[in-house]
Amino acid sequence: MALQFGWIDWLIILVYFVLLIILSIRRKHVDTSEEHFLLSGRTMTLPAFVATLVSTFYGGILGVGEFGYSYGLVQILLLGLPFYVFSLLFAWLIAGEIQQHHTLTLPEAMQEVYGKKSSTLAAGFIFMLVSPAPYILMLGLIFQYMFGGEGNFILYAVAVALFSVFYVSLGGFDAVVRTDMLQMGLMYLGFFVLFGFAWNHFGSPITLWNQLPEGHRDPSGGHTLQYILVWFFIALWTFVDPSFHQRASAAKTPGIARRGIVISVICWLIFDFFTLFSALYALEILGPVDRTTMIYPYLANLLLPAGFKGLFFVALLATIMSTMDSYMFISGQTLGRDVLHRYVQRLSSVTMTRISVFLSSLVGIGLILLYPSVVDLWYVIGTVIIPGLLVPVLGIYLKPLRLPASRVFSYMLMCSGVSLCWLILGTIYATEPGAYAYMGIEPFYPGLFLSLALFTLYKVLEKRVEPSASA
Repeated sequence: MALQFGWIDWLIILVYFVLLIILSIRRKHVDTSEEHFLLSGRTMTLPAFVATLVSTFYGGILGVGEFGYSYGLVQILLLGLPFYVFSLLFAWLIAGEIQQHHTLTLPEAMQEVYGKKSSTLAAGFIFMLVSPAPYILMLGLIFQYMFGGEGNFILYAVAVALFSVFYVSLGGFDAVVRTDMLQMGLMYLGFFVLFGFAWNHFGSPITLWNQLPEGHRDPSGGHTLQYILVWFFIALWTFVDPSFHQRASAAKTPGIARRGIVISVICWLIFDFFTLFSALYALEILGPVDRTTMIYPYLANLLLPAGFKGLFFVALLATIMSTMDSYMFISGQTLGRDVLHRYVQRLSSVTMTRISVFLSSLVGIGLILLYPSVVDLWYVIGTVIIPGLLVPVLGIYLKPLRLPASRVFSYMLMCSGVSLCWLILGTIYATEPGAYAYMGIEPFYPGLFLSLALFTLYKVLEKRVEPSASA
């Protein structure tokens, strides 16, 4: 389905990129401190907090569209509800604790509680967890489509990734927040426009719902209970996602961090409504398509007139780039400040972060060559990293969950190692493409089971040691 773009659409795209550069270089005052570069001096207001969290946590828009188009209502059950629940728990349990913590990054907090060795391993995990790879992949696909399907999407992905490296490295977290405020407004406006034109073309959401295939109205979407539960467990990602920790740290007060997350959940729920029904409209209006990942661009191309079409494509870019630049910045600071700066101290941590933002983009490009699927990238990264990282991170702020410092390194290595091995075995013996279960068990479960078993064992041993020590 060839894209029909007019000059006004290209002008809107150009204005968007110019605005990103302007916002990234605009500064009210010059502050070269590390705290300002990484956390905006811990002065983030409620509107800025909501804008940057909402836009950052919703970057996988093409994957969301693919899921809604293919399976229907289950999109909310798997990609929405679990994240609402764990985000609210994050706000209740640890957001305020993080804001009052004096450390600047999650690996630094890990080092303070568990030591340098465990912190370095955690930094490696976090670097992979916030890889910009899925978002670089989506941007490459969109730009390939915008340019008529010509050229390798990798080349477009590289170009946009390097553009983001430029403005993120230039302005630091301030640049991320300022551009996120613009991008949140654009993502809502664009999908509101697409939803409105689809309604006008096909009929109301009620009419649409009544004509959907039965499977698309089934809350399970035809998936097994085991598969559904895996996505609920993967939503535990929220607790270890350093973008949550970074924004909670940057908030002006603990109250802003807590209220900001609650408001963000409401915003995600509203946006999920627009994305789900836009995907369902695409199913009925477009019918079968050659690439389900691209159903939103295809629908916009068919329904939207010049100008509105450019606006919607800007909304797509804004939704993805807001997450890509945030993750690129976090993975850069994790590698540069929390790992490499320990060995290259003649360069400042800010300089090492800037260099590592570029390295992060290169690793992301490498990953999309291995896993050229958005949903696969989410699944693989979450399945391997979360079992090893979840309990140690929660233990930083919740003392009942704190592990003995001497055991954390081996704990993380074993739990994530088991999930990785299970994933590799599942891939080798897979009976169908995209299947990772080995012996009928998704690879997340062995890692999580070992995580809980070791945690219980360490706590039992800890209680046995305490009475003998007091005696």
